[in-house]
Amino acid sequence: MTAPLTPHDHSSHLPPYPGSGASGPDQGEDRTKAVLSEVRRGALVALLVTVCGVALGLLWLWLSPRVPLVSDGRAVYLKDTEGEEAIGGDGTFALIAAGLGILTAAAVFWRYRRGGIGVVLGLAAGGVLASLVGWRLGVWLGPDTDIVAHATAVGPKVVFDAPLELRAKSALVAWPIAAMVVHLVLTSAFGPRDPDVPGAKSLYPAWTPPPPPNPSAPPPPPHDE
Repeated sequence: MTAPLTPHDHSSHLPPYPGSGASGPDQGEDRTKAVLSEVRRGALVALLVTVCGVALGLLWLWLSPRVPLVSDGRAVYLKDTEGEEAIGGDGTFALIAAGLGILTAAAVFWRYRRGGIGVVLGLAAGGVLASLVGWRLGVWLGPDTDIVAHATAVGPKVVFDAPLELRAKSALVAWPIAAMVVHLVLTSAFGPRDPDVPGAKSLYPAWTPPPPPNPSAPPPPPHDE
């Protein structure tokens, strides 16, 4: 008595179904190279944008309004108690950062028109780092941060400038926000489009309106109830 014969399994000889996740060694190497290329582009963008933070610090130091202080020999006071120079310093920083964010986003889009997640992340991270660099550089190059020592050095009744200070830390995100918005707009408007696949058919057929009624056609017979 012999065992029943089973049909031969031909599944091992069939090609993999597209999109089933089966990939050969060449496809794995190509995917790894693509990821490494994205990482390199993102790191380069982040580095170059961070270096632009030097321009932010210098422009903030140059354009930010000064807060005048005066000492009577015992304490330090604001010379103009109703002045808005302190608020103007935060606004100046935010405006300069937003402008540089727009410029860097346009430059990155011009260089990497196809975009990519690495470029976008590098632009955002570089904007945050550039804001930090500009903030610390402006404070470091600005007036002395030791107000008591500065007041003692200039003497009483002598007006001197307060150190640069960023009171609204939310201004640090003005650069990355402006860069992300501008890059998104440029990519949507001028970015490359995915080519249409030849021979591809839509899952839903196009709707066609019904033909208009023929006035010369005889009316349908009445239905008996």
